[in-house]
Amino acid sequence: MKIVSIFLVMVALIAGMVGCVLVQYDLTMSSTEGGKVATPGEGTFTYGEGSVVSLVATPASGYRFVNWAGDIDTIASSDSATTTITMDGAKSVTANFALLGYNLAVNSTSGGSVITPGEGTFTYDEGAVVNLVVEAEEGYHFANWTGDVGTIAGVNNAATTITMNDNYTITANFGEGSEYTQVVAAGLYHTVGLKSDGTVVAVGENTDGQCDVTGWTHITQVAAGLYHTVGLKSDGTVVAVGDNADGQCDVASWMDITQVAAGGHHTVGLKSDGTVVAVGLNFHGQCDVASWTDITQVAAGDYHTVGLKSDGTVVAVGDNADGQCDVASWTDITQVAAGDYHTVGLKSDGTVVAVGDKGDGQCGVGGWTDIVQVAAGGPHTVGLKSDGTAVAVGFNWYRQCDVTGWTDIIQVAGGVVNTVGLKSDGTVVAVGLNFHGQCDVGDWMLR
Repeated sequence: MKIVSIFLVMVALIAGMVGCVLVQYDLTMSSTEGGKVATPGEGTFTYGEGSVVSLVATPASGYRFVNWAGDIDTIASSDSATTTITMDGAKSVTANFALLGYNLAVNSTSGGSVITPGEGTFTYDEGAVVNLVVEAEEGYHFANWTGDVGTIAGVNNAATTITMNDNYTITANFGEGSEYTQVVAAGLYHTVGLKSDGTVVAVGENTDGQCDVTGWTHITQVAAGLYHTVGLKSDGTVVAVGDNADGQCDVASWMDITQVAAGGHHTVGLKSDGTVVAVGLNFHGQCDVASWTDITQVAAGDYHTVGLKSDGTVVAVGDNADGQCDVASWTDITQVAAGDYHTVGLKSDGTVVAVGDKGDGQCGVGGWTDIVQVAAGGPHTVGLKSDGTAVAVGFNWYRQCDVTGWTDIIQVAGGVVNTVGLKSDGTVVAVGLNFHGQCDVGDWMLR
């Protein structure tokens, strides 16, 4: 009887032990590129039912933890690199990592501000496309973006985007006056400069009085034709001196003008309502602009006139013997310039197009990039790059294209036989023919 009792007790104990065996589940841990699972490690681990397992994810240098993915219904926090998971079944969990966000430092010069995303330093994920929007103050205009502008969609656009592939520092630059303010201008044998106090200086040939600008005041923009000079006043009226044989200086009655351009023997004015007026020689129809509307900028060549419309398209009238008016197909243009017999257009992506006389290579701008302003001389073309350097192509007999060493330039102008550059410190540089002293600008301080 005693033996039987002991046997029964042992059977009961064994049955109890079998009934108390824990249920176990596998936890499989893995990670994406850029980090690892430090706790409990990576691989497959076995835990009893109900176990609370610590999870720790460690990103590699240059990466950040993103989240836990997979069977995460019992994870305390899927967005935390340090958390726990409760084992109520088999689990497969992955730690996700991504590259660290890149910093975008945004600045602006005086005259305006960046309203989107603001100014300061912001952090974005790699590949993020960030909107950029600027706002100019009254009396100023947006000029361009400078700095790390390689992924900016349009360096000349006040509203554009930047793609974050690295840390970038960018600056929104603003200038005084209207968007197309000309501070330096060059004619055939003379050069004109607008000073910050609204007065004007000029050097070079003065046989027709084209340099007689000493008494001018309240000027906001200047333009130079072959033998005449034009000034836009702050009240929207216009003054002009020099050769007037074709009536190119008959601008005394003009009002409400926002920009002027001077051609070979004609003068063009853009009105605030987007219409255009012109006086002077009209043998080729270069002054037939009365029907133009919605114009935002004008340019004048020897015998043709060009207008940029608000939608980025371009119109042109006048002599078209060399195809200089064949601009009907142009789109996405932000600025135009007109030379003797060619026309140049700057696109919003910083590239350049040109039509017209190609005899001296003045239309060879196909490879240009990062351009923020263009100018057209006689048979040459000049481009200002976003880094303040300049490029030039075309007729170079007088070395008017020798601008390779220029730095810190904020505006360029092309004369018939010379090229002029305005530096950010207000000084001026010039190259090319100087027979009449049109390059004697070394002592100028305009800004």
